[in-house]
Formats: sequence, structure tokens, C-alpha cells
Amino acid sequence: MKRRCIIIAAMLLLISNACVKRGINIKLSERSVTRVINQMTAVMVHDVTNPPLAARFYAYACLAGYEVVVQKKGLASMKGVLNEFPVIAKPGGIQTYDVYLSATLAIYRTAEALQPSGYILKKDEDRFVDSCRSVGFSDAVISGSMAYANLVSKAVLNYAKHDGYVKISNYQRYTPGLKPGMWNPTPPSYMAPVEPYFYTVRPFTLDSASQFFTGNPVPFSLNKTSSFYKQMLESQKKGADDLSREEIDAANFWDCNPFAVKAAGHMLVGLKKISPGAHWMGICSIACLQQKTGFVKALQIHTILSVALTDGFISCWDSKYKTNRIRPETAIRDYLDRSWKPFLQTPPFPEYVSGHSVISAVSANILSRFFGDHYGFTDSVESSYGIPPRRFNSFDQAAREAALSRFYGGIHFMDAIEEGLIQGKKVGDRVADKFRLGRKL
Repeated sequence: MKRRCIIIAAMLLLISNACVKRGINIKLSERSVTRVINQMTAVMVHDVTNPPLAARFYAYACLAGYEVVVQKKGLASMKGVLNEFPVIAKPGGIQTYDVYLSATLAIYRTAEALQPSGYILKKDEDRFVDSCRSVGFSDAVISGSMAYANLVSKAVLNYAKHDGYVKISNYQRYTPGLKPGMWNPTPPSYMAPVEPYFYTVRPFTLDSASQFFTGNPVPFSLNKTSSFYKQMLESQKKGADDLSREEIDAANFWDCNPFAVKAAGHMLVGLKKISPGAHWMGICSIACLQQKTGFVKALQIHTILSVALTDGFISCWDSKYKTNRIRPETAIRDYLDRSWKPFLQTPPFPEYVSGHSVISAVSANILSRFFGDHYGFTDSVESSYGIPPRRFNSFDQAAREAALSRFYGGIHFMDAIEEGLIQGKKVGDRVADKFRLGRKL
């Protein structure tokens, strides 16, 4: 009996050691990266997270995962690449862990701390850990990976804490301009301006928020021979009842307005939609899954894209609140036709430059460098919202359609779209130069 017990004990020890070894050798794929990104997006929709803030959440969460991978997989740290990024030393005393599992958990932990409804992410993290345990990760590996993730996440969260965003709530309340040609809240909700001080947040790669300001927009004028008046007339032709089927499809596909509301009797009901940055993060996930990039490459691409998106929003929001230009809906209704309505609901912030144009150009620039200038893909990011998938032959084609969709939607003048594309390309080039990304043809 005693001998039997000794044999059983020895077998259990061997099994335990084998599980630890097996847990370390199991490799998570790009699907683990896309899973946590998709879950972050779902929580942002739940919280109605505004577009600039959403990009900031993605960036810091991905950076935490990236810095875990840096410690073991030979990638260069963000120290010396991103503004004021700290040295994150390899956590000592943790010997048993899995780098991919720890990186994924670092993304979860950082997002849970940053996003208002982070508790929802915690539930998905628990399900993710259970799935890892079921495929053979030992408790020792899981515990070590969690400890490693917590230490790196804490360092990145401290970095985030000092980017200036927490100070924004102390700034004087933004008041819309009173002069003709200045932005003012639009129907149906007449929301206050969103993130008027986001340009004060520390950028990741830019020297300043205004580094790539493309110049002031076409001056406001009611002179019928002026460029602005001609732009008003052009936009007036794209009212809610004046679009072709193709224009309607493009406008709907790229709407991505987290602030949209609809009338329901005497109430206004909010519509749940993703942000434009979330849409491009979803496109990034599609490409990574399609190419089977592997965990490390998928994390690298998502991280660089999210950094670029954040800098794109900082740059764009600097332009918006610096120029404070009137929206087509206000201009046309005030000076041309009181009954005119845009096809899309106007977002609650100034018009110039177009956020979709900047963000889409930034994204196309970065993704093209990894996947190529002629990379075809089917964008099914918003299928769960009832939007049919759309096929594109390149990221640039998608970006240009996204930009033009804002003209079709009646929410941007054409110069804001064209200049936005230029600004976005410049921001993308800046980020690519920082990361030494070449051009993949």
C-alpha cells in the first residue's frame, strides 16, 4: 500500500512538471490579440466612448502587451521611440510564465483600469484564462503570467497618468463661438463639444499637436462668388434626399458616430455605434487574421496603429478647435435653406479638418506598410450592427471612401476632407519614420 502511494505521488509530480512545461510551450496566435481588441471595442460601445479617448485606450493597452513581448522576443522597446516613454525593467523573481499569455493579460489589465466599464473586460479575461487552462496551461504558468502582466501594466498606466488627460477636467468649460462662421451645437441633441482640450494631451510621436496643421480653412463668406459660398452650394446638393444608392451605402458604412441619437416620441434615444478608430482597429484585426501573422506581429501592428490613431486625433482635434469652423448643417440651414437636412447626423465638434479623413489616412498609411499598397480585404467590422461587408482593393481605397463618405453624409465641406487626408498622411509618415517602417509594395 505504501509503495503504491509512493508510485502515485511520483506520477502526479511527473504530470505536474509536464503540465508546466507544456503550458510554456503552447503558443497563442493572432486570435488572442484580436479577441481582446474586439472586447475593448464592445466595452467602448457600451460606454459611448468618444473617438479620441477610444484611440488613447487602445494605445496604452496595446503598449502594455507590447512591452511584455519586448522582454523576451527581441522587439525594440518604446523607450527612445515614444515621447517620455520610461524604461520598463524586466520583472525579477518570476521564472514560470508564458510571454504570449502574459502580454494578453497585460492588455486586459490596462484596459480594465482605463475603461469606465472595465469590469466587463474582467469577465472576459476570466473566460480567456479558463480557455487557456483547458488547453493545457498550468496554474503555475497562469499565475506567473498574471504577476508579470500586472507589473508591466502598472508601469504603462503610470506613463498614461502623466500624459495630461487627467488635467482636462480642470480646464475652463469650452464655449462655442458667437461670430458668423463659427461652430455651434447641432440638432437633434445639441450636444456640448466633445474633448475640446484633447490637443493638450502628450502625443506619442509628434513634436506638438500643431506640427502638421495644414493651414486655415476657406474663410467664411456669404459673398456668392466666394469659395466658401460655393462649398455651401456643393454641400447643399448632398442633402438627405439627394444621394445615389452608392453614396448612401458608403455614408452608412463609414458612419461610425458614437453620439448618434434618434427621436422616440418625446425622447431622444442613443444609438450604439463604434468610433472611426475602432473601425480601423477592426480592419487591422481582419488583415492579421487573414494573413495569420502570428501573435507577435499582430500585437506589433495593433500597437503601432493605435499609437498612430492617437496622434492622429491629437493633431486633428488641434485643427478643429483652432479653426472652430461652422458645420454644413448650420451654414446651409441658416443661409440657404431652413428645411435642409444632412443624410448623416452631425457629430458634436467643429468641422475642420475631417476626423474620418485624418484617421483613415493615418491607418491606411500604417497598414499599407505592413501588408502592402495593394492588399485586398473584405471589411466586415460592423456586420454585427447590420452593416453589410464591403470589399476593398487597398487600404488607401478604403480611406478615400471613408473620407468622401463624410461629404455624402452632409457633415463636411470638401476642403476639410481633402486637407484631412493630407494631414493624416503626414501623421502616418511621422509614426512610420519613428518606427523605421519601410513601404511594402
